[in-house]
Amino acid sequence: MTTPYQSKYFAYELTKQNSSHSIGRLSQSLINATVDLNPHQVEAALFAFRAPLERGAILADEVGLGKTIEAGLIISQLWAERKRNILIIVPPPLRKQWNQELWEKFYIPSIILESKNFNEMVRSGHRNPFLQQDQIVITSYQYARNKADMLQKVNWDLIVFDEAHRMRNVYKKSNKIGRTLRAATAGYPKILLTATPLQNSLMELYGLISFIDPHIFGDETTFRRQFARGTKEMSEMDFIDLKQRIKPVCHRTLRRQVTEYVNYTQRIPITQEFMPTNAEWELYEKVSAYLQREQLFALPTSQRALMTLVVRKLLASSSFAISDTLLSLIKRLEQLLLELERGKTEIAAEHSDVYADVDEFDDTMEEWGEEEQSSYIGELSLDEMKRLIQEEKQELEAYYLLAKSIKENSKAEALLIALEKGFEKLRMLGANEKAVIFTESRRTQAYLREFLERNGYAGKIVFS
Repeated sequence: MTTPYQSKYFAYELTKQNSSHSIGRLSQSLINATVDLNPHQVEAALFAFRAPLERGAILADEVGLGKTIEAGLIISQLWAERKRNILIIVPPPLRKQWNQELWEKFYIPSIILESKNFNEMVRSGHRNPFLQQDQIVITSYQYARNKADMLQKVNWDLIVFDEAHRMRNVYKKSNKIGRTLRAATAGYPKILLTATPLQNSLMELYGLISFIDPHIFGDETTFRRQFARGTKEMSEMDFIDLKQRIKPVCHRTLRRQVTEYVNYTQRIPITQEFMPTNAEWELYEKVSAYLQREQLFALPTSQRALMTLVVRKLLASSSFAISDTLLSLIKRLEQLLLELERGKTEIAAEHSDVYADVDEFDDTMEEWGEEEQSSYIGELSLDEMKRLIQEEKQELEAYYLLAKSIKENSKAEALLIALEKGFEKLRMLGANEKAVIFTESRRTQAYLREFLERNGYAGKIVFS
C-alpha cells in the first residue's frame, strides 16, 4: 500500500510534461540509460526535440563524439512516451551494433529486418513486418529501398538514418536509393547522423536538408544560384543567410569544443611504403583489364558490378586471395560449357563460390539488388559462345598459373618493417606491444599468420 503522499508523487511523475528546452524532457531516458553521458550529447538530444521533431534534425558531431548515444537518448525518451514506431536505417555492418547498443545501454528491444525473417513473417500471416509491437525496427539502406512501399504504410514516430552522408547526393536523378527513401519517409520525423554532412559541394548539404524539410532552401535552381556558385563568389550576406537557414535543423559539435571533459587517445600515424614485384604488378594489371571488358561470361549479368567489386578487393588483398577466386571463375566457365551442351544458356549466380573468401559478404550482399543489365549471350550463336567461353577460360587459367607462381607477398614484407617501427614507438611510449591487422580476405589472413610465424612471431599471434 502507498501513502496518499506517495500516490500524489507517482501521479505527478506519470503526468508531468516538460518543455523541449528543459533537461526534464529527457528525464526518462536519463534515468534508464546505462551510459556515461557528456554535456554535448544531452544538448544534441535536446536540440533535436527543439528542431522540432515534426521535421527532424541533422546531428553532425565530429567522429567519436557519440552520435549513436545522442540518437539513443532521443529514442529512449520517445519510447518512454509510448511513441514506439521507430525505424533505424543503417549500413549493413552496423545493424548488429545498433541492436546490441539499444539493449545494453537503453534496455530497448529491437529487431533486424532482412530478407530471411521478413519473408518468414509474411508467410506466417504478418501483413507488414515493418509494423512491430514494442520493437524498434533496424534495416539496411538497400532493404529499406526495396521495401519502400511497405515502409511507407507505417505511421512512424521517428526514423533514424545512420551514416546519413550516403544520402547527400539525393538531389541527383541518378541517386535512386536516396530519392526512393526520401519519398518513402516524407512527412515522418527524422534524425540524420553524419560526421561529414558535406564533402565536395554545398549541394550535398542541400540534399541532406531536403530529407528534413524540402522547403528550407526552396528548389534546386534557387539554391544553386544563391549558394552553390563557389565559396569565392559567395557574399558575406550569403554565408550569414546559409548559416541562419541550417541553424534550426543542423547541430554540430567539434572535438576541440569538448576537450575539457573528454580525454582523447593520441593517435600517431606511421606509414610504410611498399612496391609490388613485377609478377604481382603483372597479375594486377591483367586481371584489372579483364574486369573492365564489356563482354564476360564468368560473371553473371545479374551480379556483374557486385562480383567485380569482390574480385577487385581480393586482387588488392594478395595473390593468395585472388588465385582460388580465379579458379572458381574457371569452374564456372566449365559449368557454363556443360550447360550449353544441354541446351541452356545461363547458370544461376549462386552456383559460383567466388564470394566464399570475402569476410562479411552477407552484409555487402544486402546492399545490392539484382542489376538491370541485358544479357548478350542470347544474341550469339551456339558455336560462337563456345569459342568465346573457351578463350576466356584459357585466359583465366593463365592468370591463375601466374597467381600460383607468386610465393611471396610484397605487402607482407613491408608489414614486417611496419610492425617493428610500430613496436619501437610503443616501447618508447611505455605501451603494450600489440597490433591488430585487418585483411579483406580470409586466405590473406591465413597466409599472414604463417608468414609472421616464420619471421619471429611464432606463438604470439591470435587468429580470428
